[in-house]
Amino acid sequence: MQFLTRILPSFFVSWLVTFTLASLFHSQYVVNQLVAVGVDVAFSDRLSLTIDDWVGLMPTYGIIIVVALTIAFVVASWISRKYNKLYTWLFMVAGLSAFAAVLLIIESIMNIHLVAGARGWGFYMQLLAGGIGGLIFSELYKTREVK
Repeated sequence: MQFLTRILPSFFVSWLVTFTLASLFHSQYVVNQLVAVGVDVAFSDRLSLTIDDWVGLMPTYGIIIVVALTIAFVVASWISRKYNKLYTWLFMVAGLSAFAAVLLIIESIMNIHLVAGARGWGFYMQLLAGGIGGLIFSELYKTREVK
């Protein structure tokens, strides 16, 4: 029952925010690369591209993020039993590490970037999305635990 009432809702919100940020960062990185080479991109086009990317990335990148965060949060939960004072930091590092692992493993195995927005500074923005996801999960889970 704890899984359905505490873990799953916290994870779902964390994943949704994480995926949304990762998708947003990807979209804006790609648009900024177009602008850098002189393409004029209207705000409406940016918005449309962002929404299209969110929907288009959901069945692939969204699922990959679910798997990566699940593994990372299980490990962070296990470690946090011994280092409870580092609880929030452990989950932030876990989310960040999950993204780093996914992006680097897929790039090294398949010799492709999983998402175009994970190149250059976009890579670090993807890591930021993972770190924020870990923070959100730790705070939501901690809040549900207290109630």
